[in-house]
Amino acid sequence: MNQYFLQWNPRARHCGGLATISIVALFFCFCQDALAQSAVPPLKANAPISVQATHLLGFEDAKNNCGGTLSIQDDVLQFQHPGKPGARVKIASLRDVFLGAESKQVGGLPMKLGKAAAPYGAGRVVSLFAHKKYDTLTLEYADKDGGIHGAVFQLNEGKGELVRDELVARGVSATSLEEQLTKQNTAEVTHETK
Repeated sequence: MNQYFLQWNPRARHCGGLATISIVALFFCFCQDALAQSAVPPLKANAPISVQATHLLGFEDAKNNCGGTLSIQDDVLQFQHPGKPGARVKIASLRDVFLGAESKQVGGLPMKLGKAAAPYGAGRVVSLFAHKKYDTLTLEYADKDGGIHGAVFQLNEGKGELVRDELVARGVSATSLEEQLTKQNTAEVTHETK
């Protein structure tokens, strides 16, 4: 029973043979795992990204509130609605990216009736699970004439951060919500003091 643990042999002044072999085998396994982890090739820089999104408004060549694919390839951000030509913006013309989050109630009228019919205030508990979270990605870009435009997309939770991070890696500035609110509050205060 004790042969799997380190045993001290006072006569030989070393650990038992089986225990020594076990330690060497464990050391070898850990070293091999460490080498295998470091041998993973790095991700290709500027790899194309493609996510499902809903174009809420902003792109001239895309209909409002239509679903499609938002993709980043080379130096172009494109929204492609199935069966239609894609709306494209060069990444160099993007000035800022804003990321927000929103929650939307799902289930429609049947869910509302179910919440109203639930006894003892159980409808509130149902409301906790009847929401789906989304990311909103807002882009500020300049057209070829220098005019400033904006576009708003709705993406599944977590996908907006993926697109924003890729755009930031390609040189687009990103403003956080806190920075945006600070700028807005500062502008309101200076406007009121005049």
